[in-house]
Amino acid sequence: MTTTTALLALNSHYPFWRLSDRHAGQLQSAFPDVRFRVAHEHDIPVEIRTADVYFGWSFGQEWLDASPRLRWTATPSAGIDHWPVAALDAAGVTVTRGYGYHGRPMAEHAIGLLLGFSRGLFTSARLQTRSTWWKDDLASSFFDLYGETLTIVGCGSVGLRLAEVAQVVGMHVIGVRRRPPRSEPGGIEWVPAHRVDEALPRSRAVVNLLPATAETHGFFDESAFKACRPGTIFINLGRASTVDHDALLDALDQGPLAGAALDVQPRKPPALDDPLRHHPRILLTPKSAVFSHTYMDEAVAFFVDNLRRFLAGQPLNGAVTPTHGGTHAPH
Repeated sequence: MTTTTALLALNSHYPFWRLSDRHAGQLQSAFPDVRFRVAHEHDIPVEIRTADVYFGWSFGQEWLDASPRLRWTATPSAGIDHWPVAALDAAGVTVTRGYGYHGRPMAEHAIGLLLGFSRGLFTSARLQTRSTWWKDDLASSFFDLYGETLTIVGCGSVGLRLAEVAQVVGMHVIGVRRRPPRSEPGGIEWVPAHRVDEALPRSRAVVNLLPATAETHGFFDESAFKACRPGTIFINLGRASTVDHDALLDALDQGPLAGAALDVQPRKPPALDDPLRHHPRILLTPKSAVFSHTYMDEAVAFFVDNLRRFLAGQPLNGAVTPTHGGTHAPH
């Protein structure tokens, strides 16, 4: 029986997104018969040659030619638009993404942004150094979250977690997705994506969680923003490609939007003279919505469960390509 080799390449500037020695030790203890290799970016092209499993943040398409044994690649990320999914699928390699553990930090981030707008926190931060007293400014711009409607576009597992938190503060939640579920978990009102214009005029806040696909490119365009009600707050925690940013700026200057928060931008980082940086009613965060000190603990736990499935020849959670016949460990 051939020993299964798993290559781990989870390197990051940030410790909460980096595989630690503790995590590597946990994996080896849980799977004593699996050979684990921890690799830095420059080691991957060599180490991938003997790997059956790859667990990392990114995957270079050129590595495929050097990895004849590879059967499964996994990423902790929820999005896989930066992976060569089609090439891996054609090579018979299953791709899985992580899910479930992004919801808590992203829900906290979204609610923090909503509170920042509704309670005038961002306005206070802007005015405290140049205004003697800004109470009248807040009195004319604050709003209650209680009793208002939040629409979550692309309402999957992250959206469900956000819906739970929003309902705690008394918001009604509309979930928009391509195929709404038959049941209505947590009292969410479901609307199919092609009818999003019915939800937008009812919403005080809209949170975009859409992934980057051909179908979602420019989803939030001039028409979508014009459908929003006056005073709407728009928050993008999905992908930048899903938003027409010229239309967004027009909607802030001449249309219904009262404010916007963008965790993703068309350019990373935005140029210093980018209009998105300087608009008085836009808040930018540097793709930090999934910052969490428990992130890697949960990502490794997700991988452990899937590795057990892989070794047993069972379907994998989070598969974005078919579970190919050769997915289970080679013998």
